[in-house]
Amino acid sequence: MRRAADGWHGVLDIGSVEHRIWSKEPLAAGAYYSAELPLDGDFEPRAHAARRLWRAMNGRAAGPAFYQLSKQRRERLSSALRAVDGHSAGGTYCNIANALFAKKLVLNRASKTHDLRSRAIRLVQSGLALVRGSYRKLLRPRRRDQ
Repeated sequence: MRRAADGWHGVLDIGSVEHRIWSKEPLAAGAYYSAELPLDGDFEPRAHAARRLWRAMNGRAAGPAFYQLSKQRRERLSSALRAVDGHSAGGTYCNIANALFAKKLVLNRASKTHDLRSRAIRLVQSGLALVRGSYRKLLRPRRRDQ
């Protein structure tokens, strides 16, 4: 447990699952605690996380994660962050595409319209959006109406 300006933060390692908790007051041994879950747009993942914590604390399997990113999505996110790193280091889109896709683009006028360069540009844009705060969207599944 560590104290912060907004209360106490802790990490409980139970089995192979890491649970993050927050409390206004320091925790006391032998005390009973409850989870406060606001009825907002994030209620469902919060309730799922609270249930996983309760199961783990009672010696049961925590169960599946609420939301799992597909392998393809994880690879795209990784590529987007690598693209942002290259962009922030001053790399050109052709250089970024060469590094990401391990293919040498022809460094002439044709490279401006090459598909891999266009993919690199889209990855940089996606990565910049993640860096600017849209990474929070990764914590909840996409709704069908979005």
